[in-house]
Amino acid sequence: MDLIHFDSWAATFGEKVTAIELAPEGTGFRSKTRFAKFFNLPELINIWKEAADIQTADMLNLPVPEVIHTTVVTKPSDFQRDMVKDLADRADVVRKKLVEPNVDNMLKITSDGRKLALDQRLQNDMLNDDPDSKINVCVKNVYDIWEESTATKGAQLIFCDLSTPHYDGTFNVYDDIKNKLMERGVPPEEIKYIHDANTEQQKAELFARVRSGEVRVLIGSTGKMGAGTNVQKKLVALHHTDCPWRPADLEQREGRIVRQGNENKQVKIFKYVTENTFDAYNWSLIENKQKFIGQIFTSKSPARSADDIDATALSYAEVKALATGDERIKEKMDLDIQVAKLKLMRSNHQSQKYEMEDRLIKYYPTELKKTEERITGLVEDYKVVQAHPVAEDSFSMTIKGKVYTERKAAGEAIIQACKEFENPDDRVPLGEFRGFPLTLYMENRTFKVAMKNTLTHTAELENNITGNIVRINNALENMPRNIENLKIRLDSLKEEQQSAQSEVDTPFPKEQEYREKSDRLTQLNKELDNSESETEQPSEEQENSPEKKPSVLKALKDFKEEIKAEDTQKTAPEKSYEER
Repeated sequence: MDLIHFDSWAATFGEKVTAIELAPEGTGFRSKTRFAKFFNLPELINIWKEAADIQTADMLNLPVPEVIHTTVVTKPSDFQRDMVKDLADRADVVRKKLVEPNVDNMLKITSDGRKLALDQRLQNDMLNDDPDSKINVCVKNVYDIWEESTATKGAQLIFCDLSTPHYDGTFNVYDDIKNKLMERGVPPEEIKYIHDANTEQQKAELFARVRSGEVRVLIGSTGKMGAGTNVQKKLVALHHTDCPWRPADLEQREGRIVRQGNENKQVKIFKYVTENTFDAYNWSLIENKQKFIGQIFTSKSPARSADDIDATALSYAEVKALATGDERIKEKMDLDIQVAKLKLMRSNHQSQKYEMEDRLIKYYPTELKKTEERITGLVEDYKVVQAHPVAEDSFSMTIKGKVYTERKAAGEAIIQACKEFENPDDRVPLGEFRGFPLTLYMENRTFKVAMKNTLTHTAELENNITGNIVRINNALENMPRNIENLKIRLDSLKEEQQSAQSEVDTPFPKEQEYREKSDRLTQLNKELDNSESETEQPSEEQENSPEKKPSVLKALKDFKEEIKAEDTQKTAPEKSYEER
């Protein structure tokens, strides 16, 4: 096609977008040109296919079973709704940079959100098993299909990437599904995990048992049960309990059942979605990624243009032509960055000054008073703790009106109270310990116990019978240490108050540099604007100067006038295109 240079190809098939981005060394910015769109895709794909052989499912038209896709939408529990709100609050804190990235970040929040959408017990294994959760709905569907396909020994695949078996007794979705299927009557030897086959030989044996119908429910992750898993012979259903990250992962999952060699003419694929959770976002993300890929990888003629959704760059409307060789342009771009940085530093300094003034008026007096009151309250509460000592051989705790003198029995009563907890917004009276009333409540997906006298003291609960008793007792025994810490904080607040007072009157240290560079930038802008205006309207002397390079634009205009003059001369013999 005579596209000898890359620029020719780019002009034909791509659109370049110039963007300003931070330089790799982080000391400034640079302009970067990327391809964000592609045009003339049918012609481009035809050229590509001269060198690449691509066969997609719709091209091959292989004898694969008909698929019935079913999306099962389940309602979130009250706990899930409450936890999703908590995720939103965490995301807001991260966006405002009020938390260190190593403490909390968007990746952690996204991971927690995906786990929460799968099952609330992945966030807190002490929560109750929601009977309407998508895992329970999945178990019901798996059992119904298992029962219906008993005559043909129909097999099923369950994909779950987020909660794999740990083999340490902790909660996971794999064991939960298997136990519930066994309770319904599915023999344990017919339910297997892909994780149990650690070698290629073990995998081959497991796959053979699935193809023969000995194993009728196989549970696994995309990585272990995707490409290379040939078990399609008796498969009747596939279940997506969670959403993978990439469209290719979804294709690999469904490619296990929608495959030639399957005995069944019709198969079912279930997608389980928990309403108002991260599930909707994840499936939408996969769909958007697939849209761009689907525009190109198709047997049909692709669209004339496509946007690369992975191309992310800030819009840069206009860039000066650095190739002109004018050193002032480079100086101006450097000054733009430096002045912008100084302006930001100056603004930050001013904001900090105003913040310090505000803290001197409001924050420090309030915090000093609050800390002093808390020290006084802790001293009073610790007197109650000392009046109700607990020895190794003497223990007493009241839970739900019953007095327990054994730590283990009291711990079991607390765990039972957590399981009976119904509303995440409730605060339930739990009992009494060492002169303090106990109140059970839930916060940030965790059960807690509050003990209030003058002040409120809290202890987090876990799925640990004796450990919870230790935590509750430690919350009371730690009062002397807390008092010392508060006294240290009180001294620190007083020092900060004095330091803030001295910083309020400190001027911006780079004020002189900011003013000099701002003035120089203003001067450069005027000079460049003037020089640009002058070059747009060249003088007659410049036009006629013999040293001036030939003007391509002028030559084209002259050529156009020549053609026009010839066309008006009707009597003159017409010249051929080559002659002209």
